[in-house]
Amino acid sequence: MAAAQNFISVTRRPPDIEDYIDMLRRYRSWLIGPMFCGLVVAVVVAFLWPDTYVSSAVMRITPQQISDRLVPTIVNMQMQQRLQQMQQEILSRSSLTELIQRPSLDLYRKERQRYPMEDVVTDMRTKYIRLQTVDIGRGGASAFTISFAYPDRFKAQAVVRELVTKFTEQNVRVQSDSARLTTQFLGDEMKQAKDRMDSMEQAVMKFKMENMGRLPEQFQANVAQLNTYQMMVSQANESVSRLQQTKLQLETQLQNNNTNLNYYNSIAEDQITAGGPTAQVRNERLNQLNQRIMNLQSEIAALTEQLTPNHPTIKRAQASLAAMEKQRQEAEKEELDRQSAAPSTAPSVKRVPNPQALKAMQDLTAQNNVIRTEIQNVNLQMDEKVKQIQELNRMIASYQSRVEGSPQLEGQYIALTRDLSLAKQSYEELHRKSEVSETAKDLEEHKAGENLEVLDPASDPQAPSEPNRPQMAAMGAGIGLMLGIVLAGAKEMKNTSLKNLKDVRAYTNLPVLSSIPLLENALLVRRKRRLLWLAWSSAIIFGSIAMSAAAYYYYFGHGT
Repeated sequence: MAAAQNFISVTRRPPDIEDYIDMLRRYRSWLIGPMFCGLVVAVVVAFLWPDTYVSSAVMRITPQQISDRLVPTIVNMQMQQRLQQMQQEILSRSSLTELIQRPSLDLYRKERQRYPMEDVVTDMRTKYIRLQTVDIGRGGASAFTISFAYPDRFKAQAVVRELVTKFTEQNVRVQSDSARLTTQFLGDEMKQAKDRMDSMEQAVMKFKMENMGRLPEQFQANVAQLNTYQMMVSQANESVSRLQQTKLQLETQLQNNNTNLNYYNSIAEDQITAGGPTAQVRNERLNQLNQRIMNLQSEIAALTEQLTPNHPTIKRAQASLAAMEKQRQEAEKEELDRQSAAPSTAPSVKRVPNPQALKAMQDLTAQNNVIRTEIQNVNLQMDEKVKQIQELNRMIASYQSRVEGSPQLEGQYIALTRDLSLAKQSYEELHRKSEVSETAKDLEEHKAGENLEVLDPASDPQAPSEPNRPQMAAMGAGIGLMLGIVLAGAKEMKNTSLKNLKDVRAYTNLPVLSSIPLLENALLVRRKRRLLWLAWSSAIIFGSIAMSAAAYYYYFGHGT
């Protein structure tokens, strides 16, 4: 077995400008070949890539022509939101399917043969149709563009025109439907609110009729009337008290008159003793006392009607009456004592009428008749006052029940009036909104609201937007060149041979005395050159043919 050899790794020396030039010379085929191949592939692909024409239109969102402070809009969405909603409806599967299969357009014929319709519609919606918002100036109306990319420029323009028509019709339909639905909805709600308000008014009216006189707004009047009736009862009670006092005074006066009448009846005839003037004098004294007592009693009765019982004048008159009655009692006692002490053989007694007593009895009888009439009148007045007090007490009880039941009724009445007020507010608000809705509906019918108008119609693209063939050719050549550089670099890294005298000096650390050039067979050299030229010529020819064929197909063959 051969002995193992020890290898020493040496770090490559850094290349300089001459080394890079030498590398370009050695690997020029590795650089030019991939670059030419990339150019050919890019040109072929660019010419085989079908043209795509983009047609676009600009639609402007015009604001409401009449100030919204005068006529507010009833559309519940801004135009941007409506555009999104319309975009969803216009670009829906059913709408795009109808557009694709329309005989005048007949879009994506080949794709429909290879792929399902759902995929074709999805590609059309996501790849080829573009909607972009555009700001056309400060304070101005916003706008948006509608673009569609398709190989046929006429069909691209027709599709954009159709989309513009759909947006316009959809906007009109959305606004009219919104106005109509809003007006109809507000009308139904207003009718329900009116029915509710009418029912509440009937309930309040029924409550007022059932509780007439006990309503909360009549509380103060009831309290005032209750106080009035209570004051009237108090006055009536005072009147009854005065009448009772008057009746008591009249009865007292009648009783006194009866007593005096009995007394005068007892002295209606005077007894005169024959030959005895003393008895006549004494009877005359009693008559005078009785007359004075009767006068004082009449005076006291008159004063009682004018003054209070505790008045000093009445007190003095009563004291005088008491003194006279005491004197009368003493005089009567003396008369009785005198008669009892008189002898049995007294002179003969003769009875004669007493004119003063008879006159006093007549006066007392007339006074008693007047007093009885007055007592009857007082009784009648007292009966009327009692009936009046009973009626007033009944009214007081009625108003008292009204006042006591007022808080409970007030709660019910407040609830009814609150519900009625809310019903009226709701009806008035809905009525106002209904009028606004009708005005806004007329505004939409006159096309004076927020609308869509075509600022730029669908364009007719004269040149395709893609592919950019010069750019694709440059990119293909650049990619091929980069690939060639990578291959040349990899080959240079794998090649560890010494290329020139610099490598010899760097890796051997020995001086170079002389160099012998590489000697090759001239026949082999010519043969290698011919093969190289043949390869390059073939590559150029085939590449030129491929690019020419692609160009010919683009200009003359793809339209058939």
